Amino acid sequence: MFDIMPKRDSVSFNSMIDGYVKFGMVNVARELFDFMPLEMRNLISWNSIICGYAQSVDGFKLAWDLFETMPARDLVSWNLMIGGCVNCGKMEVAHALFNQMPVRDVVSWANMIHGYAKLGSVNIARALFDEIPERDVVSCNAMMAGYVQHGHCMEALKLYHDMLSERKLYPDVATLLIALSAIAQLGHIDEGITIHRYIEENRFILGGRLGVALIDMYSKCGSIENALLVFEDIKEKSVDHWNAMIGGLAIHGLGELAFELFMEMEKLSVNPDDITFISVLNACGHAGLVKEGLLCFELMRRVHKLEPKLQHYGCMVDILGRAGHIKSARNFIEKMPIEPNDVIWRTLLSACKNYENFDIGEPVANHLIGLDSCNSSSYVLMSNMYAGFGKECPPCLSPRIPCEFYKLL
Repeated sequence: MFDIMPKRDSVSFNSMIDGYVKFGMVNVARELFDFMPLEMRNLISWNSIICGYAQSVDGFKLAWDLFETMPARDLVSWNLMIGGCVNCGKMEVAHALFNQMPVRDVVSWANMIHGYAKLGSVNIARALFDEIPERDVVSCNAMMAGYVQHGHCMEALKLYHDMLSERKLYPDVATLLIALSAIAQLGHIDEGITIHRYIEENRFILGGRLGVALIDMYSKCGSIENALLVFEDIKEKSVDHWNAMIGGLAIHGLGELAFELFMEMEKLSVNPDDITFISVLNACGHAGLVKEGLLCFELMRRVHKLEPKLQHYGCMVDILGRAGHIKSARNFIEKMPIEPNDVIWRTLLSACKNYENFDIGEPVANHLIGLDSCNSSSYVLMSNMYAGFGKECPPCLSPRIPCEFYKLL
């Protein structure tokens, strides 16, 4: 349509540049920007192309060059460059730009808070947060997310309660998601129930991420019953809701229920994804459901045409190992189309120790040590296996670590 237009203006050029940027075709957007008549370029043109480059580390230098040469800047231009600095971890440059800004808005402050929190400088982020002339939900969410990201969950919840008590700011979906994540990490179910009540009273929709977060929170706080009630109340469930519920059942050791829920997904023609199969395979492993685990793995490959990843293969080795099928687990690893990592070999070695299979365990242990001689867990597993069989550790087990270390363990 653009190519056959009899006459183009700045709006049509900007629409195409913006479209290319959103589609990830920044180089083509730049070609069009350079081709665009100079008299048609405006702030939208410059900001669009800067946005495209600033989104990636590789394009930051080009974004900076454009920012420095643009004839005029507005608030969007400054915020785009600060956002680019944040993405690249260049917080000193971001702070210098922030200080030079003629005018700041909520996005400016939120970008800075997010940038420092992302790097772990939570105290600097909080100092900036306290300087904000007038806080809004976006800046509060940025500070709360920074707290949760670095394990300061109580501080995040305090900020949430401050928002409610001020009666000027109203939590949005992002606020509630962050608060529920903090509660899930702390295990404070009473706080979770209070937020759930707030969600219901304010008629937030549970069909999206909020429903997933509630299911996850109740599961991690030990109330699988409430998680199931939330799950059942959601009318239009996405695969993420099913994944959260199956994962919740798995961590509670309810493998049979998790498998039944997965089979219900199959009946309702809900397309599972990678996470679904990791969750259900984990559940089968902890519940000793070998046949069910093998069935899920075959359904994944043959019916849903999903290529198993290392995590899926690891789950299968765990299922077979926990059930005592040591030879089958070893054969499964040997037939894997991708190279098994140390976690998979360590899972097999642990099963060898538990089921006293020295013949398979010894070569696996030697192989593990050959893969990563600096990882002490492999030596510990091997030492424990020798001790379980009443055998002396080989003198060459680890020339850098004395045998007394293993005896203490």
